[in-house]
Amino acid sequence: MSEPILATHGLNKSFGALKATNDVSIDLMPREIHAIIGPNGAGKSTLIKQICGGLRPDSGRVVLCGQDVSGKTTQVRARAGLGRTFQISDLCMEDTVLENAVLGAMGAQGVAWRFWRSALKTDALLERAEAALDRVGLAEERNTRCANLSHGQRRQLEVAVALTLSPRAFIMDEPMAGLGAEGSKRLTGFLDGLREEAPILLVEHDMDAVFALADRISVLVYGKVIATGTADEIRSSQEVREAYLGDEA
Repeated sequence: MSEPILATHGLNKSFGALKATNDVSIDLMPREIHAIIGPNGAGKSTLIKQICGGLRPDSGRVVLCGQDVSGKTTQVRARAGLGRTFQISDLCMEDTVLENAVLGAMGAQGVAWRFWRSALKTDALLERAEAALDRVGLAEERNTRCANLSHGQRRQLEVAVALTLSPRAFIMDEPMAGLGAEGSKRLTGFLDGLREEAPILLVEHDMDAVFALADRISVLVYGKVIATGTADEIRSSQEVREAYLGDEA
């Protein structure tokens, strides 16, 4: 049986009396999309920050490709293969599409930021960046300023930046946010194929996308996983209906 690419073991994080994550243990298997869903305030963002290194848990471990990365920085985890896209865009709006992708490639190869301009002339970095842009369908926009992209294209660019890391796992925080129905449909199709390159831990409120994509779904409520299962199992769970889905199931 395959080993998880990414796993958390008993993650706990409290803010005063608030238990933001409560003994959270989840895993992500090869070629899988594992969705994390739950109401606002359930602890999803706190969980993602702990996985990616932006927030240290009070207790518990994060394991990536068999390596305990619990004490590692965000940058070290990224170089180890954790590719992240954000709920709110983290792109450099005044730079071009290609420049944003090169920034990601620099991080992948550990190039110092002070060499940023010279990196635009480095063949290896350019090749990595351009390959990622081609992969997401943005090659023709390489010289477009990021601020001039549509919202959907910025989501594609975030994925391209993550791809420059040659990720072993993707962490995607609400990639459908702000997209219309057609944009969500296109991105859903793209993510469905992307799982073959690296599995995806997906935090998403768009239930149509979640049910279309996820091999497994974990439901987080008040910091605790109350259920994990297939889409059909989650739909049919009375506890999940009462806590979150309601009529959406």
